[in-house]
Amino acid sequence: MTRIAPFLLLLCSFISFGQDEKPEKYYSFDANYFYGTIMEHNPDIAHLITDHPNGFLLSFNRKTYGLEKWESRYNYPDFGYSFIYQNMKNTYLGENYSVYGHFSFYALKRLLMFRIGQGIAYTTNPYDPDTNFINNAYGTRLLSSTYLMGNIKKENIIGGLGVNAGVTIIHYSNADTGSPNHSTNTFTLNFGLNYILDHNNQPDYIPRGEKEKYTEPFHYNFSVRSGFNTSGVVGSPRLPFLTISAYADKVLNRKSTLQGGAELFFSRSLEEFIDYKAAAFPQQGGTGEEDAKRVGIFVGHQLTFNKMSLITQLGYYVYYPYSEYVEQVYNRVGLQRKISENWWGSVTVRSHGANAEAVEFSLGYRL
Repeated sequence: MTRIAPFLLLLCSFISFGQDEKPEKYYSFDANYFYGTIMEHNPDIAHLITDHPNGFLLSFNRKTYGLEKWESRYNYPDFGYSFIYQNMKNTYLGENYSVYGHFSFYALKRLLMFRIGQGIAYTTNPYDPDTNFINNAYGTRLLSSTYLMGNIKKENIIGGLGVNAGVTIIHYSNADTGSPNHSTNTFTLNFGLNYILDHNNQPDYIPRGEKEKYTEPFHYNFSVRSGFNTSGVVGSPRLPFLTISAYADKVLNRKSTLQGGAELFFSRSLEEFIDYKAAAFPQQGGTGEEDAKRVGIFVGHQLTFNKMSLITQLGYYVYYPYSEYVEQVYNRVGLQRKISENWWGSVTVRSHGANAEAVEFSLGYRL
């Protein structure tokens, strides 16, 4: 599972999704118990899979009814905050406490719900070279976390009270902000209850109306992305990186925008890795003087929810003189928020397959 959105707890600060204030807002709660198993996505964590994790998931949701046009475009989703407690049922993994911002989408006359949550977790027993070297999944006490939920959900069965049941996948990782970083993915079965506040006064869904054709000419973006990461070697320091990007985008409609461009990467962790390999493995022929810079080209898609967007990009390093660090193909996933007419900010994760290299905090300008 791709290590999506480490430290996207910032979603919680974005959770308004840029909406204008409305006089009426509508809310609901749901609570789920879950029971499952840690998936062996990497043989290096096989020794940590000893029992069936369990826990509970609590959510506070803001419901939508079409008061904003984007709400009807996405079939009236919910958004809000979640809390997860998970007992990993392994001495070396301990317990995890997580908070998220989430978005829930509906289908089949609102009987089927799909939810994605992005946030941050606190683990009680991370890797320690002296006291817990067995835990090679979590190298830091603070982790990024993502959960995906698919539920059958029935609301308002008895006076605002309903039931829900389905499956959830919960992901924890460091996103290379510390080492080791093999991560865990837990597949669970969940069941629980939901309750709509002020259920007697809920409005009707406002119909979408006729579909509007909308497009824009090409726009040009310039961004600076930065943060801290490690080289992936246990004990390596946390060092800064800088990425400078330039790309064009084309708005296809109110939801979708296509992107394409290039970027230049500077990484102190890659410089550290080059020095480490030259010193530790001289037989491999490294000198320590290799160029750590990279140049990438990418294409992408932006899925827009008013001022908030989901960013997905796929790139390729066309200039990559030191190719032993990560794969040459990379991907980027994260959230972007429109700050003003021209400025935007984002939090994304750049990965190579399932191997996350960095959490990127970005500031951009759109012409």
